[in-house]
Order: sequence, then structure tokens, then C-alpha cells
Amino acid sequence: MAGTSRGNREPRQQRGARTTASELERYVSRGSNRAFVVVALFMAIAVVFFVRLLYLQVIIAPQYAAQAEESRTVGFVVEPRRGTIYDRNGHILAISVDATTIYANPSEITEPDATSRAIAEALGGKASDYVGALTSSGSPTFSFVKRKADVSAAERLRALELPGIYFLADTRREYPYGQTGGQVIGACSIEVDEEENREYYVGICGLEMFYNTILSGTAGYYEAEVGANGTPIPGGVHESTPAVEGQDIVISLDIEFQEDLERDLKNGLKAVDVKSGTAVVMDFTNGEIYAAASSPFFNPGNRTEVPEGSMQLKCATNLFEPGSIFKTVSATAILEKETMTPDTKVKCPSYIEADGYTVSDAWERGDEVMDLRTIIKKSSNVGISLSVEKNLGFGDLYDAIIDYRLNTLTGVDYPGEQLGYLLDFDHWSRVTGYNVTFGQGISVNALQMLCFYGALMNDGVSQTPHFLLRKPQTGEVPTWDTHEIIKNKKALEPMLSMLRSVVSEQDGTGKNAAIEGYDLAGKTSTAEIYDEENGGYRDSVYNIAFTGFIENSNSPFVCFCGADEVPADRNVTVMFHDIMQDVIERYNIVSTE
Repeated sequence: MAGTSRGNREPRQQRGARTTASELERYVSRGSNRAFVVVALFMAIAVVFFVRLLYLQVIIAPQYAAQAEESRTVGFVVEPRRGTIYDRNGHILAISVDATTIYANPSEITEPDATSRAIAEALGGKASDYVGALTSSGSPTFSFVKRKADVSAAERLRALELPGIYFLADTRREYPYGQTGGQVIGACSIEVDEEENREYYVGICGLEMFYNTILSGTAGYYEAEVGANGTPIPGGVHESTPAVEGQDIVISLDIEFQEDLERDLKNGLKAVDVKSGTAVVMDFTNGEIYAAASSPFFNPGNRTEVPEGSMQLKCATNLFEPGSIFKTVSATAILEKETMTPDTKVKCPSYIEADGYTVSDAWERGDEVMDLRTIIKKSSNVGISLSVEKNLGFGDLYDAIIDYRLNTLTGVDYPGEQLGYLLDFDHWSRVTGYNVTFGQGISVNALQMLCFYGALMNDGVSQTPHFLLRKPQTGEVPTWDTHEIIKNKKALEPMLSMLRSVVSEQDGTGKNAAIEGYDLAGKTSTAEIYDEENGGYRDSVYNIAFTGFIENSNSPFVCFCGADEVPADRNVTVMFHDIMQDVIERYNIVSTE
């Protein structure tokens, strides 16, 4: 038994080895768990870094890249060259000339006070005008110093080689003829778009305004990388969209004749002792305006002083009661109806009464009999009132005014044309009818009257007054509406003969308009001025005018001239004479009789 018991026991050495193996197995198992934890921890850290790297390099990398690029990128709008305006003979009236825009890199400027003084010496102005641009906090690398500077002044500045000052090619608007034609041509102002850091020209009056869209063109854009010193990196342009230049236009003005007309207008106004007035000359066969001006004049190239109202061309933008030049309208309507001829006589008392008002002529006279020619020649208010009342009727006069387009805009290509006042016929009283026959109680603009008088010489056809002749780049020639306003052509010759009498006969009101060897024809007016503040008409002050043409000649021109708020009984026939004398000499007008 004892032997058996010993036989069941393992040797000590073998038992010890087995224990060691078990312990080793347990040790290895514990070590493997530790290794796994280490590996897992390492993998987790790696994943965090990977996700962070993915976030930085993939998800927000474009944002950081954009920010970095923005910090070294300069971008600005490239302004197009504005179109040139030419007169009918090719003379330049408005042009965009080379200029230089100057900008700074404030980060390079260590002495802004000294730099601003140097800039002021080269460009003009005070040093304080430029300090802000040199110390700009908005952008440390880009700030405009002066836009559209004179090229020679910019070159003086460039020669100083000031650190941080740079230059860009640009354009500036100039008007070679200054005041001459200024109201027609108009002017531009520099608009500012702070969001796009842009300054650009916009027409603010005249044809610069009316044709702004085609003159202005389309802006481009330039964006480039710059180095640490703010200068463009060669080959670093990101975006460059070229500007589309504005179109040129050719207009109907003859700038040399325009100069003559402005001189005649100035002298004519001086002769009647006022400073405000208007003169226009138009080709009645096609509506082309050869010259037009208002006083006070306007110089688009020098706007240090701009008199009130000088930026407007009054023949389109101002309304007035036309007075006796409207008697031609009344007489034409009568002649169209064929109820009178120039020789038809009318009993004309010294005055007539209606609705508590008295209508009389501008000169004292007794009762007399006048024919229609004398009524027009001597400008009788009583005579034309009774002629219309008895031989046309106020209702037909109203219809004629509408048919003659005297209550319709002419359609002139000029900003701000005004439509006049015409009381609806249902509200006319008898005295209203009388007043309208001689151009009171109704308002028009001067171009409307010019078009009507032009139709008398153009077989009853009225042309749209206009300035634009063509667009040279595209070859486009615009067409303009025509209107047959006088249907009965039998009325034309007798009306023209009566207007000749106004000038040619010694008792005609327009005799001072006569030019030897030519048949000038037209009508004077001395119109009362409505008192806007107090109602009624102002005392002892008038708007005076003359509208006419050269008959029996090769002249295609009709002319309106007028003076505003004249303090006594005067006329502008001498002004008309001088303008038409210039027409005769410049355009070789010859009599055909």
C-alpha cells in the first residue's frame, strides 16, 4: 500500500515544472491584456489625429486657404472708357482722357506725414487730405490715394519713388469746348460704391444723362496676388474680366454755330436788360437740332460755380404761357376750316368783356375794322379772339391744339421735357376761350412751338426734335417719328404770307427781324406771367419771344428765341435777326425768289 501510494505521486521536479508552466500561462495571459490595452490606446490616439488631420486638410482647408489667399490678394473693378460725344462735323464734345489712379500699401509706409506732404506737392491740395489713405486701418495693404489724377501730376509723384505708392492707368471725363453746348452735352458725376470699392461716372444732366446706358459701357474686374510688399506677383492673376468700353455717339449740334448762337443769345438778352432766356435752331425737315442754349450758361468742365437752373435746357424743361406766337395756331385752325382768308375783315372794338374780365390790345386804339392779316401783323388780342369765336368756335380751337400736338410731349431725346397745361374743354369759360386764342391760360415748352412753326414750312408735317444722329461703332442710325398735324394744305400759304407781313411791313411787330434780300417770317409775343404765389398775372413783367424762319430760300431752319421776365414792352426780334444772319452766312442760304 505504501508502495502504491508512492507510485501515485509525481516526482518533485516534475511537479515544480508543471506549476511553473501554469503560472507562465497566467502571466502571458495577463501580459496579452496589457499589450492589447496599449495597442488600443495607441489606435485611439491615431484615430483622433487622423480625424483632426482630415478636418484640417479636407473639411476646413478651403476656408483657411481662402483666408490666406485673401490676405495676399488685391481686387478692384476695372472701369470702362466712357464713350465719346461728337458733333455733326466730328468735333469732340466730351471725351474720356487718360488719367492715373494712385493707391498706397500702408504697411510699407513708415513716414506717412512726410509722404502725404510729398503727395500734396505733386497732386495739389493739403497733406491732411492724404494722411488717411496712408494709414488706412481698413486694409493694411491697399488704399486709394487719388482716383483719376492728371497724368502729368501722377508722373511727378512717380518720379519721387515713394515707398508704398503705386499707380494704375485710368480715364477722366473732359469737355474740350467748356461752356459752349454745355447744357446739351451735360455732365457726369462720380458715383461711389463702397461695397465694391468702386468709383464710376454717371451722367447727371443733358445727353450724358439721357444716353448714360450706352455711353457708360460695362465694368470689368481685376484680381491678383501680391507679395509681402504689396506689389503684384508676376503670373499671379486670379481673375481678369476686361471692361466693355462705352459706345460713342454723334449728335446734331454744330458746335461752331452753337458758339455763334450763344453769343447772339447773350447779346440779345443784354439788349432787353435781362439775364435769362433761350434760343434754339432746328432743321424742320428732319428735326435735327443744330444749336440750343439757355442763359445762364453751364460749363460741365468747371463746376466750381453752377448758377441755379443753368444745367437745364429750358426749351425742353421749362413751361411758359406763349402769348402772341400762339395766335399763329389760332389763325391756322381758322384757315384750315376755310371760314376766313387773310383779307377777311372783322369789327374789332377797343376792348371786349367776358365773365367780368376785359380783353384789350397791347396798344391804345379806338374801335376799328381789321382783316386777319392785320390782326396777325399788329398782334391784336381782340381781333384774334373774335375771329376764333365767330369763325371757328372755341371747341374747334381746343381740338386743333390737340391735333397740332401742343399738349403732347415732343419726344425730344433730352431729360426732363415738361408737358404744359391745357384746361379740359368742359371747364372752359368764355374768357378762357378768348385768352387761349392769344396764348394765355395755356402753357407749352418752346420745342412744341418750334415744331408747330416748322410744320408750316414742311407741308404740315411736324418732326420729332432730336440730338442723336448715329452710333459709329454699330452703324446704327435711329429713326424719329413724324406727324402730319396740318391736314388742309390750303391753309399753309396764306398763313406763311401773313407771317411774312409781320416782318416785312413797317407796321408789323417783327420788322426789326428783317434781313435785306431775304423773306423772313415769324411772330412776336409779349406774354403775361402767371403769379404762382398770389394768383392772377404779375404786373409790368413779361416773357417775350419770336419764332420764325427764312421763307423762299434753301434754308431748312426754324428758330425760337425768348427772354424771361422782361420788365417793359420790348422784343427779341434783333436777337432773331442776328441768329438768322449767322445761319445765312454759315450754311450758304440763298433766296430762291
